[in-house]
Amino acid sequence: MYNQLAAKGFHVFLPKIETWARRRDQQRRVPVPMFPGYLFLRHAMDKLSYLEVRKVRGLVRILGERWDRLGVVADAEIEAIQNVLRARLPILPHPYLHKGQRVRITRGALAGVEGIFVHSKPTKGILVLSVELLQRSIAVEVDCSLVVAA
Repeated sequence: MYNQLAAKGFHVFLPKIETWARRRDQQRRVPVPMFPGYLFLRHAMDKLSYLEVRKVRGLVRILGERWDRLGVVADAEIEAIQNVLRARLPILPHPYLHKGQRVRITRGALAGVEGIFVHSKPTKGILVLSVELLQRSIAVEVDCSLVVAA
């Protein structure tokens, strides 16, 4: 999709990170999309341009309600991603979690445990587990990479 849109003159942004992949008993670093399934497009969108984008092979959906009400990512968020990429620091995918969200732990000793996400540090988060009948709760620090929305 990236090449098709770029060939049509659209300004396309596909941020990539490097990850380890195993191929034929070898491990090597390969670039993968930072946000799998998403491609950013910067273009003054009119109906004709929208139709051109819709024709691209492999496109599943354009975010937004219709051609004149598209989903927009803030310039500041795109610039932040570009700055991180330019800094060439290690980048790791991280679940999008917000305070108060119900989450489930996916791996490790607490796999399957659900609770409320209440606080986050760079790699750790605080998960609150409650016993409703007793109206009591406990908090446990967990690795955020093991947590998904419940």
